[in-house]
Amino acid sequence: MEIVIQHLTKTINKVTVLEDVNMKLCSGHIYGFQGENGSGKTMLLRAISGLLCATSGKIVIDGQVLGKDISFPPNLGIMLENPAFIDSYTGYDNLKLLASIRRKNPDIKQVLEQVGLAANDKRKYRKYSLGMKQRLGIACAIMENPDLLILDEPFNALDQTGQDKLAEILLKKKEEGCLILLTAHDKDVLERLSDELFLVSKGRFERKAKECLENASSNQ
Repeated sequence: MEIVIQHLTKTINKVTVLEDVNMKLCSGHIYGFQGENGSGKTMLLRAISGLLCATSGKIVIDGQVLGKDISFPPNLGIMLENPAFIDSYTGYDNLKLLASIRRKNPDIKQVLEQVGLAANDKRKYRKYSLGMKQRLGIACAIMENPDLLILDEPFNALDQTGQDKLAEILLKKKEEGCLILLTAHDKDVLERLSDELFLVSKGRFERKAKECLENASSNQ
């Protein structure tokens, strides 16, 4: 998969939240986005996922213009902000319901175990801790083996074991050829996992020098 973003700008109530964004994103890479709250990270992820229409510019996915030729990226896994599920369902039943929408048959038990949740846990979603809810959101995003994986602050509320599991999942998905877009408040996590890192401020995206990422990785 190849995503080309050309002069993407988004204005909301006369405020520019994305300003002339240009980048090329390719399969088999993890792209990190680092910036303060409100800097534009989530807005870009919304635009790439087809949930936000640009004021000007365009996003081209494998030669197809988003919002014109296609409404959403094909085979997308996504977790934006706080994941939400049906309170009265178990984690397994929530994923089973979502999988039925596209009539796919993922191995839900295996995916739950991969993120550190028990497939036979009979607790309803409303009884989940914040960390368990986060793990279920990650499981939902990855369960259909997406070609494009968008994760907005997925490390939030995870303990160290959960963070290690997620890092392992992301690196494995990358090896399998997935294109991964990632935000995180933890600078060290982003620098360690990202092949390319963009610094975000006031809707502008600046690529961090590759040697900076290599130096950060070598110091881990």
